[in-house]
Amino acid sequence: MADKITTHKELEVYQRAFAIAMRVFHLSKQFPREEMYSLTDQIRRSSRSVCANLAEAWHKRRYEAAFIAKLSDVEAEAAETQVWLEFGSACAYLPQDVRVDLSQAYDGVLRTIVGMISHPDSWVLRSKQYQG
Repeated sequence: MADKITTHKELEVYQRAFAIAMRVFHLSKQFPREEMYSLTDQIRRSSRSVCANLAEAWHKRRYEAAFIAKLSDVEAEAAETQVWLEFGSACAYLPQDVRVDLSQAYDGVLRTIVGMISHPDSWVLRSKQYQG
């Protein structure tokens, strides 16, 4: 798996998370102005953090514990974004079907991340993999 991937941008889970974050960004443009520094800011920050933490995890693959810790951050940020989506829907800023679709998309990201956490040997660099 990881042998063929040279950058975090090639990770399919990163590409999915980035696409979801961009969708969240565009949808959040329609949130009311009074939500700019609360819900809008929070949902954008957490959705973008999924991608940022994936990039950091990718570059910490030499250290299994650091890799897993960063992936745990990814998991937390994705779950946090799901909560903000619930608030957006409850406040009638997002249609319920859009919230469900985005939340399910994050469920897919979460499944992948949990799989990576559960099987770090497929991803972590061992000394022979990064020598000369």
